Amino acid sequence: MRIDIWSDVICPWCFLGKRRLETALGLFEHAEQVEVHWRAFELDPNAPPVREGDPAERIARKYGITADQARAANRRLTGLAAAEDLDYHLDRTRSGNSFDAHRLIHLGADRGIQDRVKERFLSAYLCEGQAIGDPAVLRSQSAAAGLDIDDVDTVLAGDKYSAEVRADQAEAREREITGVPFFLIDGRFGIPGAQETDTILAVLRRAWAKAQESRSPT
Repeated sequence: MRIDIWSDVICPWCFLGKRRLETALGLFEHAEQVEVHWRAFELDPNAPPVREGDPAERIARKYGITADQARAANRRLTGLAAAEDLDYHLDRTRSGNSFDAHRLIHLGADRGIQDRVKERFLSAYLCEGQAIGDPAVLRSQSAAAGLDIDDVDTVLAGDKYSAEVRADQAEAREREITGVPFFLIDGRFGIPGAQETDTILAVLRRAWAKAQESRSPT
C-alpha cells in the first residue's frame, strides 16, 4: 500500500502529522507492506532563501492577526508537538524558500533515505532554528541525514529534481490540495491536515480492506 504525503519542511503541522502517521503505522497490522512517498509543497514559493525578523510578526502579517495571537497559537502548537515528543522552538524559526530542500528530499528518495532527509530538515527548521533555505545549512543537514555531499553540491549547483518538485506541486493543484500536510492512501483515500493517530489508523485499515476486496476473485 502506498502513502503519498504533500508537505513542506517549514510547516509545523507537517512534522506533527508525520509523527502521528508513524504512531499509526506502529499500530497498523500491515505496516511492513506500506511505502511512504514524500511529495513537495511550498507554503511560501516566492520567499527569499532566508526571511529575517520576528517569526510571530511574520505570521501575524500573513494571517491578519496580532503578534500576541500568533505567539499564543505557536504555544498551543508547541504543546501539541510536545505530546508527540517533538521539541519545537517556533520563536527561533528562520523561514525562507524551501524549493531546494524539496529537491534534496527527491535526491534522498533516489538514494533510499528520503524519510531520513525529510526528518532531518523538519527537525533542523522547527526544533533547532536552522535556516533551511540557506544552501550552507542544506549542505550540512543533508550530510547529517546521510546524503553524499558531492551529490548534494551537484543538485544545488544545477536544476536537478526541479521538474520532480514542480510535478508534485502540479499534482497537488490538480487534486485541489490547498493545505498541508495532506495524506493520500492508495491513490483514493485522502486525509487533510495533521489528524489524530486514531483517525489515520482507521483510514489505513479501511484502505487496506478495500484493496483486499478489489483483489478478491468475483
